[in-house]
Amino acid sequence: MGVASNSLVSFIHGSLSQPRRHFQLLPFPSLPLPGSRSLSLKLTRRSNSPLLCSLDASNSRDKENPIETRFPAYPSVMDINKIREILPHRFPFLLVDRVIEYNPGVSAVGIKNVTINDNFFPGHFPERPIMPGVLMVEAMAQVGGLVMLQPEVGGSRENFFFAGVDKVRFRKPVIAGDTLVMRMTLTKLQKRFGIAKMEGKAYVGSDLVCEGEFLMATGSG
Repeated sequence: MGVASNSLVSFIHGSLSQPRRHFQLLPFPSLPLPGSRSLSLKLTRRSNSPLLCSLDASNSRDKENPIETRFPAYPSVMDINKIREILPHRFPFLLVDRVIEYNPGVSAVGIKNVTINDNFFPGHFPERPIMPGVLMVEAMAQVGGLVMLQPEVGGSRENFFFAGVDKVRFRKPVIAGDTLVMRMTLTKLQKRFGIAKMEGKAYVGSDLVCEGEFLMATGSG
């Protein structure tokens, strides 16, 4: 890297020393170099003659840790087999692939891997595959079902219903290739009547894509 920087400085100095030529100073960002703080350069060019120059300052750590190994996988607190033991839903309407955080009777965080092979994409829409909002709400309700169908809450798989939804907002579209991360939290439980109120939020990365309030009938009333 020292040879490359010296050659660049020599090139600039040689160009500036030539007579009867007009140069224009151009700002150039500081470039971090391994083993040094930074290298501040000002590139020059002759009027109406653009000068292009690049300096390879890639971090060796990126080569040692390529992007495909840089991000850990989601944890698996509950896999699809365990989910199938709790929820009565089956293909094509089981919309939770994994649970990554679980507090029985309190909250759960589940994920849905949205792929182009999902059966709703051929019709919604052929030219722009977007996950239907109603299915996002259904997927969130299923995560809520995982919270509710527990002895701590008194839920029953044989008599469990999605009773209502309120204040739903869709913030951004969810498309094929996204991972929908859904958090459902129990906010109020009327155990005598078998009614539970939950708050739901769904994310893609750090972006909130859907939120709402959910009403569940646990079937224990």
